[in-house]
Amino acid sequence: MLRQRSKGTRWTIATAAVVGAALVVAACGGGNSSEGGSGSGDGGSAGKPVAGGDLVYGLEAENNGGWCLPEGQLAISGIQVARAVYDTLTAPNADGKYVPYLAESVTSDAGYQNWTIKVRPNVKFSDGSPLTATVVKNNLDAFRGKYPARKPLLFLFVLQNIKDVTVVDDLTVNVSTVTPWPSFPAFLHSSGRLGMMGQAQLDDPSTCDRNLVGTGPFKLKEWKVDDQLTVVKNADYWRKDKDGNKLPYLDSITFKPYPDAQARLNALQSGELTAGHYSGAEQIDSLRTAKESGSLQELESEKYTELSYGLLNASKPPFNNRNARLAVAYGVNRETFNKALNLDILTNASGPFAPGETGYLKDAGYPEYDLAKCKEYAAKYQAETGGALEFSIVSTPDPGVVKSVQFLQAEAEKCGAKVSLSTVDQAALITTALSGNYQAMSFRNHPGGDPDLQYVWWKGGAPTNFGRINDPKIDSLLDLGRITPDPEKRQQIYADINKQFSTEIWNLWLQWSLWTIGSQPGVNGILGPDMPDGSRPFPGLATGHPLEGIWIQK
Repeated sequence: MLRQRSKGTRWTIATAAVVGAALVVAACGGGNSSEGGSGSGDGGSAGKPVAGGDLVYGLEAENNGGWCLPEGQLAISGIQVARAVYDTLTAPNADGKYVPYLAESVTSDAGYQNWTIKVRPNVKFSDGSPLTATVVKNNLDAFRGKYPARKPLLFLFVLQNIKDVTVVDDLTVNVSTVTPWPSFPAFLHSSGRLGMMGQAQLDDPSTCDRNLVGTGPFKLKEWKVDDQLTVVKNADYWRKDKDGNKLPYLDSITFKPYPDAQARLNALQSGELTAGHYSGAEQIDSLRTAKESGSLQELESEKYTELSYGLLNASKPPFNNRNARLAVAYGVNRETFNKALNLDILTNASGPFAPGETGYLKDAGYPEYDLAKCKEYAAKYQAETGGALEFSIVSTPDPGVVKSVQFLQAEAEKCGAKVSLSTVDQAALITTALSGNYQAMSFRNHPGGDPDLQYVWWKGGAPTNFGRINDPKIDSLLDLGRITPDPEKRQQIYADINKQFSTEIWNLWLQWSLWTIGSQPGVNGILGPDMPDGSRPFPGLATGHPLEGIWIQK
């Protein structure tokens, strides 16, 4: 059971243990079989899995932009659907190591600049076409903007450190990088966003976002935008359970978006949903109560969590001024916020790296609530600029999120600021962040993982640097962290980044998130079967969870 509130070990990349002439991310063997397949809704054992059944799954939002993955802008709901249809070349296991998934092995030279990816044989896409080294190369090129048929957005910078991708033979790809890149295997997963698409979808000029072709456990049946998306079992799926039975177990999954978290919980409680993901404190509290009564199951995890925070746009007034940033940081009583809005369930964040992660510091120097200092820095801002502190906050329309930004509005107004609020849906929120057409935004990001994954969010000039941070010290440390394999040195590098965030207040840290999967009694295997190399499955929920191992007790 992962409900524990302890601040135990979280995710660090396998590079910490890597020395010698080659980095071998692959394990020997694996083939097309895997351990596992059983497991109850809370991760325990519930007997032998049963094939068949249909699951109705509640999502927190619709992914209106679709699933042309190189061009996609996927938040958790989009990633969860993508995990049904697409597989990634690597995936994290319970130890936070990136192990082969669609890849049979991923190895590097001693300098971490030449990588060899061996593709699993006999894997087919849902349209019957084979997974080959050429298709893998074309996918990687599409994500990094080197494939003519696709025009990526966010990934253009994410994979900028790739120098070249070449096909060695039918099942072997070589990737060379601009700089040493010990954490490269993490980017072959990219929080579930770097799925391999079939060649037909890659080359689709107009409906790439809707005609989905993957190697995943399910294939698309239909998508009615803002209503439901249904996937059905992929009979050619390459994975098997430990007994040799083909995965997935379920016949179908229907995903239904519920932007209102309480409505999503109500749908689960009424039986309209078989399962759903939740992160709001009120919903988590209700699910805990329902679990105690036996009416519902709940799988809860703080491991590999993400961060809830105020995203500040440092490229335009008022937050291009440090005094404005300090004013809002000192002006938010996070203890009161957590008690009033999160039922004191969550933990106040000291920085972007949660406990157990590389770069975590118990005290990184982030300001504690001080109304007098809030007023002091607001006055300094006005003296420097000639205008009072005034800004707007953009959020999603979820009632819980709206309550949160209303609290932030009231806190800022206590020290003389004028704050307005507006809402957009989740997909539009990402588009707004990408465009930079905002001042402050309610945001949730940075799930635990190798800290180099944060490079794209904080590097000056990156299109994914939504806060428009321009900090030479952070840039230098990010570059150093990227090429450094030594775990102790990496801890110091990312701890220094943590401190710099607290000094400059580039973001307004709130709480580390807590995710839970609520389900009807008898839903099992939510964390999935063991990995293809036999290691235990990843326990984090912030970027969705596997679907091939879910089965329903009859």
